[in-house]
Formats: sequence, structure tokens, C-alpha cells
Amino acid sequence: MKIAYISTFPPRECGIATFNFNLMNAINANFPERKSSLDGGFVVALNDSENIQEYEYPADVKYVIRQNHQKDYIRAANYINTSTADAVILEHEFGIYGGESGIYILPLINRLEKPLISILHTILKDPSYVQRIIIREIAEQSSKIIVMSKRAVEFLTTIYDIPEDKIQIIEHGVPDLEAPEVNPVKSLSQFKNRRVLLTFGLLSRNKGLETVVKALPKIVEKHPDVMYVVLGNTHPGVIKNSGEEYRDHLKSLAAQLKVSQHLSFINKFVAEDELIDYLTAAEVYVTPYLNEAQITSGTLSYAVGAGAAVVSTPYWHATELLADGRGRLFDFKNADMLADIVNELLDNDKVLKELKDNAYEYGLHLRWPATGAEFIKIAQEAAATHDFSDKILKNSIVDPEILPKFSLTHVLRLTDDTGIVQHAKYGIPNLKEGYCLDDNSRALIMALMAYQRSGSNEAFKLLPIYLSYIHYMQTEDGNFRNFLSFSRQYLDEVGSEDSFGRTIWALGHLISCAASNSYREFAMEIFHKSYPHFKALKHIRGQANTIIGIALYLQAYPTDEGMVAELVRLTQPLIDAYENTRSDDWEWFEESMTYDNAILPLALLHSCEITGNQKAKDIALKTMAFLDKLTLSNGYLSPVGNDGWYYRGGKFPTFDQQAIETMAMVLMHFQAYQIFRKPQYIEKMFLSYKWFLGENTLRAPLYDHETKGCCDGLLPTGINRNQGAESTLAYLISHLTVLKAFELEYEYNKMETQVKVC
Repeated sequence: MKIAYISTFPPRECGIATFNFNLMNAINANFPERKSSLDGGFVVALNDSENIQEYEYPADVKYVIRQNHQKDYIRAANYINTSTADAVILEHEFGIYGGESGIYILPLINRLEKPLISILHTILKDPSYVQRIIIREIAEQSSKIIVMSKRAVEFLTTIYDIPEDKIQIIEHGVPDLEAPEVNPVKSLSQFKNRRVLLTFGLLSRNKGLETVVKALPKIVEKHPDVMYVVLGNTHPGVIKNSGEEYRDHLKSLAAQLKVSQHLSFINKFVAEDELIDYLTAAEVYVTPYLNEAQITSGTLSYAVGAGAAVVSTPYWHATELLADGRGRLFDFKNADMLADIVNELLDNDKVLKELKDNAYEYGLHLRWPATGAEFIKIAQEAAATHDFSDKILKNSIVDPEILPKFSLTHVLRLTDDTGIVQHAKYGIPNLKEGYCLDDNSRALIMALMAYQRSGSNEAFKLLPIYLSYIHYMQTEDGNFRNFLSFSRQYLDEVGSEDSFGRTIWALGHLISCAASNSYREFAMEIFHKSYPHFKALKHIRGQANTIIGIALYLQAYPTDEGMVAELVRLTQPLIDAYENTRSDDWEWFEESMTYDNAILPLALLHSCEITGNQKAKDIALKTMAFLDKLTLSNGYLSPVGNDGWYYRGGKFPTFDQQAIETMAMVLMHFQAYQIFRKPQYIEKMFLSYKWFLGENTLRAPLYDHETKGCCDGLLPTGINRNQGAESTLAYLISHLTVLKAFELEYEYNKMETQVKVC
């Protein structure tokens, strides 16, 4: 029995990593004939770093997935499928995988040809739509779902609609170790001649350690020899964002309460053989978590397994594990109640010993070798009953292997502290042309999408630059200028309606998915100041861009009736334009198709999504079909060229194709999929995107792999090699949309006509 494990792994400091390391060793311990752990399989490790070499992994790790690299997941699936593994064990925790709530794991498990056993470490009582989808999809792809508590089974069956016969409880394993006869920890200064309260694990705000510190004065008053020891490093994610702020807060709180001499931190990550020394040297082990939403706690299991006297808040795992006299519970954040329980235990050695004995006896059946044997049985059954011919496989509509790696290199080259420069000579910023509102608004949308996708720090740092430019270009009456020279001189008094609409789009996007509250508040201020000018818009593209911005705004503020009314009002001119122009052979809004054409049906799709306007929906579908027939009928995208445009009854212009046409097509088809859930729209979206990569009239790529920019257009003589902001941002927004669409692969692939692999 060889197993492929998908998980974080030591030396990365992570509870899931430790669990998987212990599980792998526990399974191997049941096969004494094995000469090394490699005989039992291998690990596919999850990195929280772009650098594959970030951790010095042992030989057990055969493949590394970078958390935010979608291609790595697909390649990992291929690696596992071609390996000698008999089964796969997946450790699941939302935060260790990439994409929204870790959705990148789904394409991997959908491609697996081996039986899958999934261990769920977190099961939320109130999951988001995406979180619920992820858990249900994992369950569907798994031979068995492993959870560690009865409450977890209840949640999976009632909240996630997973059949109970697919779920099995295996409690969290604990070290197979006994307390040493001579405990070296008891000679440490923090323990010597002290009665120790202990907490261990990675430090973070949700651990609630301040409750114990607040209980100390009342405990120390009665038991002056008490020391509260906090064992463990601060969580790496907390260190990255907040440093040692939480540890310093606890020290400051202890000083205020005059119990500093009774609080000690041991800042290190300890191995299990050392941990047992700490647990058995302490009088009482405390887990003071702040709320009930903890379905599994490895630290709690370890404490019980070591025979510690545990006092805990009543989170879900604690209420089960500490039942029947195996521990004591106190109310969340109730320091007085905690102090009373601790004092009672320290006053009564008999009660304290009974608590420890009960925990120890229960912990015997949790020890890792016994736990490993249960997993072996499940894996053997899964391998014996797995029939790969029953697994439906098909190629993804979106092929991530052909996508270049997402890069902000050229955007950073074009951006200074004022904003993004409009134009470039080849890949070099053309400072003579200055800046424009259109591009800075597009840049804000792109940076938001990039930050949403991967938490990119580079993208986050760009947001205030583009938002500040928009603010600088807003006039006193709420309108916007468009052009600014490199010397920061205004070049116009009022910008175009197109630039106005694109700015409202960008602001609506920011309001709907703000990276921070301050950015949202700033965007709201600019948005509402511009509101009086919505009614002055006369041209349908300016109206269309504004419609998209309002629709996005209403995703965050759906009860704003005034803005809903404005959306309805702005939608009507597009409906009127279509009805006044259309004929059986011309399903369009104007007598000609000019520029940014797909933006018009895209706006109607956004409008009908919010308002339910059936007429807007019907017109969107008809004009989309007309546009698709004109531009996609050759099997690749050939958008309306700007060299003359396309007039009713005239000749279709092939060249001077622009990147913004492609971006609008990508966005239009993705929005259509989100509303109608038909895979054909994903196919058309990806086909449109491939225009950038060379599937176009000239079979020439416009994306430049060297500069990471996008060429400005497709000419009859070749490619316009200048790589300005408009084309580069159009490419990047399209690329990010495709990546978002790929996250939904598990959904639209099932809708396709599927053929069994025999």
C-alpha cells in the first residue's frame, strides 16, 4: 500500500503539516518490514511561497505546489497519476490552497485517477457559497471523507448535504509516548517549584490567551506559586502581517494586572518527544479559544493523549473530547469562571488526578499507530473498490498550460507615483504622451482582480496610485478630466463620456470588493460625487460602462433604491437604440459596429443580473449571437477592425484589431456564463482570449513574453509593437478573467456531454 499525501509538510510550521507528518509515520509504523518511509509513498507539499526551494524538505516530498500557481495543481495531478501510489490522502484546510477559499484544489482532484481519501480539518457552520461548493466537490471526488468529531458529521450531512455513509470519524491522533521518569522540563526556571498552567501552539489573536492572563490575579492571590507558560512561536502569517503585536499585547496586559512575574513565553516549536515533557510537567492545560467554531484542535487532542488536566472553553471539539469527566469547561472570555475552576483543581489533588487519569485512559485509543491502522483499512478498501473506468474525464475547456505566467512587470514599468503612463515605444514608457483617466481606471480594475486572485502585494501597492489619479482628475462639480501631462498639467477641462463610464466601472468594482475599508470609503466618496452626471450621459458606450459600474456597486449595496432606479433608467437608452436599429439581418444597437463593441451586450448582462429585466436579457443574447457570428465564425477571434469600422451592408474591416475589443469579448462571455451557466460561453471566452496568444488572423501573438506587455494592435502588415497601457491592461484583465473561469472548471465540465474512459 503506497500513498500519495497532499498537504503542507515540515519544516513548514503548520498544524496540518505536523498532522500529515504524524499520519504518514503512523501508517508506516504498521509495516515494520519497510526500510524507509519512501517505501510507503510520497508527499505533494503545499508552499506558501513563490520559491519552490523555500523549505528544505526531506526526501519524502517529491513534488511542490506553489499555493497561488494554478498550473502547479494540474501538474501535481499528472505526477500522482503516473506514480505507483495506490491511493491519495488529501489534508484539507481552506487556507493552504490557492484561489478563493482554496478553490484551486478542485481541478487537481478532478483529474486524479487514484482513489482519494480526504481529511477535513475545518468544517464551517456558515460557509460561503464557494466554501460549500468546495466541500461538496471534495466529497463527490472522494472514496471517503474523514472527520474527527460527531459535530463534523452533523454539519456535513445537514449543511453540505453529503451522504452519511461516505463519512467516517477517526479522532485526531496523539503521540505514542509516555511521560519520562525524570522530566527535564521540571528543572526549567519557569517550572521549578511552580504550579504551571500551560498553553502550546502557534500564537494568534483567535487563541484567546488574554482570558487566561485576566484570570491570573484571582488565581495568584490564592496560589502565588502559579506560572502561566505559553509555549510556541507566533503564527508565520501573523508575523508577516503584524509581527509580535499579539505577544506584546499579552505582556502589556500582564503588566497592567501586575502579574508579569507569573507569565512566561517559551518561543519555540517543540518536537513531540519534547512536548510530552511539557504537557506532563504542567498541572493544568488551558485552551481558551474565543468562540465555538473549532471543529478540530490538535493541541487539545495532544493534551488529552498526554493525560493532562484540561480546562477549556466549550468550542465544538472540546465539548466532545472533554465529556465524561475528561476535562472541565468554562464560558468564552469568562476569566472569573476560569480562575474558579483552576483554583478548585489546585486545591484538590484528588480531583486533579482523577481528571488526568480519565484523559490518559481515553488517550490510549487515540495513539498514532492505532489511528494509522484505521487509515490503512480505509485506503485498502478504496483501492480495492476503485474503478477508474467509472471516472468521467475530459479535457478542460480552459487549458492552463498555454497561459503565460501572470506578471505585473510591464505595468510596474509603465506606472510611476502619478499613475500609469498612456503609451509606450515598444516596451519603453513614452513619457511625452502623459497619462489618461481611461487607463488608470482600467489599471485599478486589473490591480483589484490581481489582488483578489492571489493577495498580490505588488497589486495591493498599485491600488492607491490609480485611485489617487482618479481623485486628482475629478472636478469640483463631480465630473472628470481625462488627460494629464507628464508634468502633471491638466490637458482638458472635461473628459469623454467613455472615460467617465470606465471610471464609474472601476469605482463600482472597488466598492464591491474593496481591498480595505479606507479604499472603499474613498471610492464611495468619488462615486457619489459623480452621480449627478449620470443623467447627462448621451452616448451608449458611456452609458454602458456606467451601467457596469452601478451594477457592481449594487452587489455591495443592493438596497440602494435610488441607484437601482438609475440603473433601470440608463439601461433604457440601450434597449431603445437596439429596437430602433435592428432588423432580421442586423441585430445591433447602431448602424455601424465601431469600437469596444462587446461592452454593449456586457452592460445589458450586468443590468439584467441586478434588475431581472427580461427585455435587456433577450437583447443581450441576440446581440451577443450577432457579434459572435461576425467575429468567431472562423474558429478564432477576428474582432471588428478600427480601419474603417463595419457599417450595415458594408465590408467587414479585418485589420487594426484592438486589444480592448478582445477584452470586452472575454468579459462578455464570462458574464454570460455566470448568468446562464452554459459551458459554450466559457469556450467562447477562452477562444477570444487566445487572440492575444496568436490564434488570430495573422497567427501572430500580441503578448510579449520578454517584456510581459501586450502589443497595441494587429495591422495588415503585422503587429503594432508598441506596448501601451490600454493593450497591456486589456490583456491582463482578460488573463485574470480566464484564471477565474478556470476555478469553475469542476462545474462547467460536468455540464458538457461526457464520455466514459474505458
